[in-house]
Amino acid sequence: MAVTATVYNNYKLKCIDNSTKIALATDTIKVALVTSSYTPDIDTHDFWDDVSANEASGTGYTAGGATLANPTVAVVAASDLAKFDADDVVWTITTALSARYAVVYKSTGTSSTSPLILYFDLGSTYALSSGTFTLTFSASGILTLT
Repeated sequence: MAVTATVYNNYKLKCIDNSTKIALATDTIKVALVTSSYTPDIDTHDFWDDVSANEASGTGYTAGGATLANPTVAVVAASDLAKFDADDVVWTITTALSARYAVVYKSTGTSSTSPLILYFDLGSTYALSSGTFTLTFSASGILTLT
């Protein structure tokens, strides 16, 4: 599934506030699956503890989500943009799992200090009883700034 990102406002602040930057290529950046019980609020949700109570669960899915593999940040001069990207994420599920959202955040190891970056609305709830759940990021990257 290919989806588009919605950026949390607190992350936008971190992009321009030098004292609180998130290093997307070197920090531990995770993506977690969240159920339809979660109601995204880009204005007030700022840390993983605002979301974690609604995290999906199932055998083959690890609480806290998956660490993004091979994260990269780059300037694409021909398009006048900067982008953040990483490998698509694949979970092999062996018991029931339902997810409506995928939330990207910086993991500090403590949910109350792990800042949210963005979330993807999958468009509807995906229910899987077993098999592969793949989160496919856009060919243009997970996040682009123009």
